[in-house]
Parts: sequence; structure tokens; C-alpha cells
Amino acid sequence: MKILRPWIHSAAVDGAFILAPAWVITALAIALRPLFADPTPMGTWSWGLLIVGFDVAHVYTTVFRTYFDRRERAAHGELLWLVPLFCWVGATVVYAVSPAAFWTAVAYLAVFHFIRQQYGLTMLYATTAERRDSTQRRWDTLMIHAATLYPLIYWHARLPRAFNWFMEGDFLPLPAAVAPVAAILYGMILVGYAAHACRTARRHGVNLPKLLLIGGTALSWFTGIVAFNADLAFTATNVVAHAVPYFALVWIYSSNREQRGRVRRPFFTPAKLPLYLLIVVALAYVEEGFWDGFVWREHGTLFAVFAELPHLSAGPWLGIVAPLLILPQLTHYVLDAFIWRLRREPVWRATLLWRRESTLR
Repeated sequence: MKILRPWIHSAAVDGAFILAPAWVITALAIALRPLFADPTPMGTWSWGLLIVGFDVAHVYTTVFRTYFDRRERAAHGELLWLVPLFCWVGATVVYAVSPAAFWTAVAYLAVFHFIRQQYGLTMLYATTAERRDSTQRRWDTLMIHAATLYPLIYWHARLPRAFNWFMEGDFLPLPAAVAPVAAILYGMILVGYAAHACRTARRHGVNLPKLLLIGGTALSWFTGIVAFNADLAFTATNVVAHAVPYFALVWIYSSNREQRGRVRRPFFTPAKLPLYLLIVVALAYVEEGFWDGFVWREHGTLFAVFAELPHLSAGPWLGIVAPLLILPQLTHYVLDAFIWRLRREPVWRATLLWRRESTLR
């Protein structure tokens, strides 16, 4: 039986930074269950590592694909400035109508973003033959969406949980009876996908990266949301499995672009990787510092330098500041849906998959 290995970059890079994070963080949560199953909120430093160091930092990697890229600014300048403008106007209007609706809208936009990343990676790892096989494509699409949507349905039907996406009440509850029905459907899809994979293995071969991606997604989402009911378990499995692959995708794309364009002073080299990480973590720290100083006042130890900011617990100023502070995330969500449209943008696809296509020639 043929084993297919359609790596985006290489077995080592894909394995370590795109496929392994979901498996590793889930295995860690299971191995250290007493720690990860603690229902109390995360401590300051674990929150800082996961939220600032992974979650918010990955948001800022988008700037390397957009605002920091001279050619992207020249080609898509209007889009790059109109997106944050419209996001800010929309967020301000929604917040003025209802702060609760504001957080619910942002939460569901984030959920959509997380699901679409897993779907996009699944399609990236599909071979040309698999993409042309409409039945295979439908099964892959069904499986990756089931792996993410079932845990979310369970969550919505079991509210409240010991964790939230952003804040308590941002998800809309579903009837409890929905969860067992969704579990049955999910089980049927799992069995159906496994049976289909066995039937088609001889024709297409076994696509190792794609199966590892789907399996890691299913395992981490189920563990973090269904198997555990704890803030640390959810946050760790959620953000590590999402953020690390995104860090890697931006790095791979930008490095390929520099090498293809023979840039004289490339930034995306191994020696400058610490600087890449430092920039995005510093931007994330500043953003979260403003959030903590103006709004939350929950992690003063971590953001002592922002402690003198006025506390906007309510009132008209909060309706201005909150939409501004959420703007980087909203811009990231919207631009992400555009900058990875690889099927419609052959140059972008050729750049990201440059090494794969070079090996095929």
C-alpha cells in the first residue's frame, strides 16, 4: 500500500510545527490530567504563556503576510486598509447596540476562523487526485467539520462550562437533547470516513499528513471541550494546536517568497526566527496590556506597566476602546479568509507549496 507524503514544506517542518502540536498538547493534557483537569481559572503565568505567547501572538503574524510585505501592499493596498476600517465601524455599531451581542459576534467569528483553518489545512494536504475525486473531497470536508462541530455542539448543549471562549455568556445555549443526537451522527461519520479511507487506500494510497491532521484535530477538540471541563485543558488544546501551525504557515510562505524572489537581505532565516517571535509576542503583550489596564484588571502582575491606565468598567468610553482593542483580531480573521485563498490565487499557492512543486518536477 502506497504511503503519500504531500508535505507543505518538509516532513520535519510539517511534522514538528503543523501536525504534531495537536497530538503533543493533547497527550500532555492526558498525561498530566490532575493539572489540566483543575476546574479553577488558569493562573497568571499559564494564561500569559498561552493567551499572549500563542493565541494573540499568532494574530500578529498576519502582518508579515500583509502590511509588512511591500508587494502585498502594492497589490492589495485598498483591501488592507478598508478591512480594518469596516471592522472598526461594524464593531463600534454592534457594541453600541449591545456589549453582549458584541462578544457573541466576536466569539462566533473566532470559532469560524478556527474551523476554517483546519479545513484549509486538510485541503492543502489533499493530493491532486484526491481533490479531483468529488467523493473523497466531500468525505474529507464532512470529517473535518464533524471533528470540530461536534465538540462545539456538545459545549453549547452543556452550558455553562468551566471555561468560555472569550467571556461567560458569549455562546448561545442549545437544548441538552441535541448533544446525544450529535454524538450519534458524529460516530456514524467517523465509521463512514474510516470505511471510505480503507476502500480508497489502494486507489489513492494512504495520505499520511492529511490523516494525521484530521486525527489530531478530532483528538484535541474532543479532549479540550468534551473529555475535560477545565480552563487550562481547553485553552491549551485550543490555542497551541491552532497558533503553532499558523506561525509555521506564515514563516514557510514568507521564506519561500524571499527565496523565489532572491531577496538580498532576507528576514525569514533560521537566525532571525527569535526576532520573528519576539516581534509578534511584543505586539501581543502590548495589546493585552491595554485590555488589562482599561478593561479586565485581572493580571496586574503581568501587566504592571499598564496599571495606571483608567479603568473603563462601563460608560461611553468603553464603547470606543473595546472595538479599537479588538480590531487586530477582527482584521486577522477577515484578512485570513482572503490571504489563504490559494485556489483562486495561483501565485500564492505556488509560493506556499514551492518546495512540494519543486520536488514533483
